[in-house]
Amino acid sequence: MFKKILVVEDIDSINLGVVAMLQEETDAEVFHCKYCDEAWLKIKSAVLNNAPFDLLISDLSFAADHRETQISNGEDLVKTVKEKYPEIKLMVYSIENRFVTVKKLIDDYKINAFISKGRNSINELKAALVTLATSENVFLSTNIQEVYNNPELVELQEEDITILKYLSEGLSQTEISTNLKKQGSSTSSLSSVEKKVNKLKMYFDAKNTVHLISISKDLGLI
Repeated sequence: MFKKILVVEDIDSINLGVVAMLQEETDAEVFHCKYCDEAWLKIKSAVLNNAPFDLLISDLSFAADHRETQISNGEDLVKTVKEKYPEIKLMVYSIENRFVTVKKLIDDYKINAFISKGRNSINELKAALVTLATSENVFLSTNIQEVYNNPELVELQEEDITILKYLSEGLSQTEISTNLKKQGSSTSSLSSVEKKVNKLKMYFDAKNTVHLISISKDLGLI
């Protein structure tokens, strides 16, 4: 099991609840802080003192206040830790559970677990601790796992997500085509956009564009 754990969360009630659970369920030294910059300093200091953390649990979003920060959110913290200290296991504990967010964290930053904050999240945190301590498997909350295992979503490209986002913002297909051209997309013609939208409707069995947007939001894509 883990020996030294750092919890990064700016909401006191959640922070203390997670810390209390960790102290009850593990024999680890448990530290906590409210700022990503502070967390990064603790992580570096621990390494220099030959007493590194072996697990980081972090939220993604942190409310801004008077304090200036270099690392202002959990995603940047996770990215930095993975680049500098890849041996530290990473668990994200957040309400920001959109498919595109989770996929990026897993694919780009190789996180070890994503727990969606909710009614059952403490139990899932406990289960994740066991999984991370005993295997190299990635642990995902049940609702995230169901979406992540959807074979249709695996086939989606980043540009498909971008088009869905533009549709949700009320842009016409002509406007989407214009935006994609500005971004240098190789498939930015109006006909390409129309084909992609029709493909997405077929993927999700959507009756129309409004239905497609609704399904995409339900799946956490946008």
